Amino acid sequence: MILVLGGTTEGRIAVQTLEEAGKPFYYSTKGNEQEVPLHNGIRLQGGMDKDSLESFCRKENISLLIDAAHPFAEELHRNVSETADILQIPVIRYERIYPRIENNEGIVWCDNYEDAIRQIKKEEVYIILALTGVNSISKLKALWMESSRCYFRILDRESSRESARNQGFPEEYLRYYHTGEDERLLMQQIRPEAVILKESGASGGFSEKLKAAQELGIRIFVIKRPPLHPNFLSVNGKYGLRRTVEQYYPGFYPLRSGLTTGTCAAAAAAAAIWDIFNIQGTPRPPEFAVILPNGELIDVPVEPQQRYPRSSSINNNWIVESEASVIKDAGDDPDITNGMRIKADIILPIDIDENNDETSQKDFNIIIAGGEGIGIVTMPGLGLELGAPAINPTPRKMIEDNVRMYLDYVGMPKMSDPIVVTISVPGGEEIAKRTFNPRLGIEGGISIIGTSGIVKPFSSEAFISSIRKSMEVACATGSPRVVISSGAKSERYIKAYYPELPAQAFVHYGNFIGETLKIADKLKLPRVTLGVMIGKAVKLAEGHLDTHSKKVTMNKEFIQDIAHRTGCNEDVLTAIRNMNLARELWDIIPVEKLETFSKLLTEHCKQCCAPLLPDGELTILLISEDGKIYV
Repeated sequence: MILVLGGTTEGRIAVQTLEEAGKPFYYSTKGNEQEVPLHNGIRLQGGMDKDSLESFCRKENISLLIDAAHPFAEELHRNVSETADILQIPVIRYERIYPRIENNEGIVWCDNYEDAIRQIKKEEVYIILALTGVNSISKLKALWMESSRCYFRILDRESSRESARNQGFPEEYLRYYHTGEDERLLMQQIRPEAVILKESGASGGFSEKLKAAQELGIRIFVIKRPPLHPNFLSVNGKYGLRRTVEQYYPGFYPLRSGLTTGTCAAAAAAAAIWDIFNIQGTPRPPEFAVILPNGELIDVPVEPQQRYPRSSSINNNWIVESEASVIKDAGDDPDITNGMRIKADIILPIDIDENNDETSQKDFNIIIAGGEGIGIVTMPGLGLELGAPAINPTPRKMIEDNVRMYLDYVGMPKMSDPIVVTISVPGGEEIAKRTFNPRLGIEGGISIIGTSGIVKPFSSEAFISSIRKSMEVACATGSPRVVISSGAKSERYIKAYYPELPAQAFVHYGNFIGETLKIADKLKLPRVTLGVMIGKAVKLAEGHLDTHSKKVTMNKEFIQDIAHRTGCNEDVLTAIRNMNLARELWDIIPVEKLETFSKLLTEHCKQCCAPLLPDGELTILLISEDGKIYV
């Protein structure tokens, strides 16, 4: 079994990530305030000391610990560390994302609470606002019991007020936090001489608090996060967590996740940068940390170094060239590019003009180019320029961000001369013939794709089982309506449409629209809303209840027929015949015809779906790319 110690945002995400496996695990929190829907997980409440933690792990045969508790829960981290050492259990530490601090103006960094008290007293600060949480009141007692007027902001709940009372803090100096409030408001009301913050990461709102205090010119004392046990396996996001669980608990997930071509390209580029600045000639690390689009870091295996960087002169300007590669691992997803070599070549100018004012350069000038095996865009509609390499916007930004991160890491000065990163895939031209690329107008190779950076595979059986459990939870909440959608993007728009519904009422169907509606019928759900975006809608409207691109493609003649019945002219029908992607319809269909076109399309979708929900009320919402909803 796996035991997760949470009670935090990270704990909630850890639960969601483990639930994807469809297998039991334990989720432990100290209190009962956090509401977390559990399908397979078993909830534990009440804090565990070292002895009770060790006893529980022995009794329940815990073979993997996930520490997703608050970064300042030092006693818990220590108990986890000691228990893991005794029982020889691996520990995954789910760390928060800690944004880079660009402006250190006005910040005093403190090693711990005692150091913060010492430095604040040294500065002779009188009025203080502590944004460090209710549990820090006693730790800062030396401030509020002596000469300082110290305000504490805490959560607006009875358990927090009781904790403050038990620590002897005067209620008149308590202030309460309400979700979403502007951090500056309280600071403007109290007008403190200084604020005290904990280095609590992105999910702790650290950046927002810091920015607010800096904007108001308030001195800032930041207590550094405590160091963690060196043997903890650190991750800072859901994808890294899943991949680490797959490594240390093989078989927990029925299918293994993989990497997108974009992530592989970014890791190869990072390794190529590392090679250039590896002056000592030490062996290249087997893995490189890569930033994913959601901000988390994961480690990506890189192929051993084949060639050392080489210098040359072009037009009297010196450059250095470096290359590195990654073998694409798609996990258990049936990906045609699995096992292919994704290669990055870097050309970096090294003849820095001594007269160049480096401070005037705000960023690196990074050019992403396509080499061997990368397709060229020859038709509109893909969101890329004609003649450009088929490197999609998200992986392109990933490559740029990771090159920038490693250049910053090695201390490379900003300069106006371009840094050229060429991505290539040997054999890509041949493999691309077996993909949809030729039909989409991408010629001569494959595309570098990926929106999350991770390939998360699902077997049909496992995914439908997950849908069924999600629907059962939604039903159990007593929600007046259950909303099904294909994924996170469409769900985000529909949640704004139904703000009153609980989070559990929203379920992802992926491509399995028919199976999801059959489950809804078996559960006797009275009202179901199906949210669908245009790409799936044009397939569903024709009668395809499984909309996976490997099973069905859009029928342009069918779409033309709907457009014709909407009253569109021949130019519009021709544009439909020449389009590559269904989302182009939002630009092709005239604005004045969109409502009618959308209504006719959703009517076809309903005709296909309604028979699967004979006793329930079905609503279908068509969602545009920018979130507009057509009923």
